[in-house]
Amino acid sequence: MTTVGPARRARRTAVAAVAAVAAVALVCGCGASRERIDGASAAASSFAEAARAGDGAAMCAVLAPETEQELERSERTACDDAVVEQHLPTAGPVERVDVHGRQAMAVFEDDTLFLSRFSSGWKVVAAGCTPRPGRPYQCRIQSG
Repeated sequence: MTTVGPARRARRTAVAAVAAVAAVALVCGCGASRERIDGASAAASSFAEAARAGDGAAMCAVLAPETEQELERSERTACDDAVVEQHLPTAGPVERVDVHGRQAMAVFEDDTLFLSRFSSGWKVVAAGCTPRPGRPYQCRIQSG
C-alpha cells in the first residue's frame, strides 16, 4: 500500500476542486452574456418605471402571460387595474441583475423581480418580492 503525503494530498484535493468548479461552469453556462443581462435589466426597469407612473397597461405589457392570467384570476379584474392595486414598492434604478440561462433576478433597493426569457423578450414572472432567510422569496405578484 502506497501512502500519500499531506502536501501531495492537498495538491490533489486542490486540483480536483478546480476541475469540479470548471466542469460546473461549463455545464451550467454560468457567466451570462452582456446582451442577456442588458435585456433583463431593460425589462425590469420598464416594469419599475411603469409602476412608479401608475401605468397598469405598461406594467401588464412586461408581465409573463401566465403571471398576467394568475393576477387577473386572483384579483377578479383586468390586469391593468389589478397590477396597480398591488401597491408595489417604488423601485429606483436596478442595483443588480443575475441571469442564469433563461431566468433572471433583478434587484432594486426595495424590490426584487424575477424574469424569464420568452420568444418576445424578457418578461416579469414575479414582482414585489422580498427575501425570507432560509425560505423562498415572498412575492405579491406571481404565476400560480
